[in-house]
Amino acid sequence: MDAPNPSAVPTFASATPLHIGAVALKVRDLDRLSGFYRDVLGLSVLDRGMHGATLGAGAVSIVHLEHEPDAKPDDTRTAGLYHTAFLMPTRADLARWILHVARHKVPLTGASDHGVSEAFYLDDPEGNGMEVYFDRPADSWQWTGSELKMITDPLDIDDILREVPSAATYPGAPEGLRIGHVHLRVGDIARAETFYRDALGLEVTRRRHGASFMSSGRYHHHIAGNVWHSAGAGPRDQNRAGLAWLSLEAADDAAFAAVTDRLAQAGLQTAAIAAGIETADPWGTRLRVTRA
Repeated sequence: MDAPNPSAVPTFASATPLHIGAVALKVRDLDRLSGFYRDVLGLSVLDRGMHGATLGAGAVSIVHLEHEPDAKPDDTRTAGLYHTAFLMPTRADLARWILHVARHKVPLTGASDHGVSEAFYLDDPEGNGMEVYFDRPADSWQWTGSELKMITDPLDIDDILREVPSAATYPGAPEGLRIGHVHLRVGDIARAETFYRDALGLEVTRRRHGASFMSSGRYHHHIAGNVWHSAGAGPRDQNRAGLAWLSLEAADDAAFAAVTDRLAQAGLQTAAIAAGIETADPWGTRLRVTRA
């Protein structure tokens, strides 16, 4: 039997009891944003209508765009999205994507070696932050008890590019591409941990410089929150563009029940949706918990 194509297989980040499912963005220009996620990231347009679009990889929906042409622009001083992080299944996939954005002169805002991962940063046309990254093998990550070492060092881009020939093309997002983590702007780190750790059941893997990183199943992080520009932020203005909602997928019924029980014990309101439940964090950021 032939071995599976590694580019078609989601990684460890999507195999934990809870993991990121999808992100929805409220957008002012649907054509421009759907074109960006299609052409720059290589996602497939799975559904498109007057009021929105759904894009994905390998027929799996991971980005939902909700068309709100009259929405006010997002404000980075408020609670909301810092970035959505798209995880490449292989290092070669990341290399092909780097060549793709270089050929099309897509502006990047940064690149970092985080020890656990190699990451590139950019913004979509409406200022929503994005990360495109590859994880180093989890058995190489350095843990001290429950704390994980993560760094921010210069990235050796040339070494990544050696993974593929210089003429390599990027025909589209690999089938195994998923959202590995979502980094949020929050108003207060302690309140963020009370919700995402205590009520949802994620574990803090690292704290540093006004940010907290939390995960399920000893991934480096599925959710992060920072106060770098948003310290003291109040409830989100639902009339602004930007993050509409994000979803966490439960790997099985037991994981789903554990989250719903914790939310009930914390006294947090939930609403039933087609695939699970929806609640909101302390700043009104909508969070869906679904069954994988």
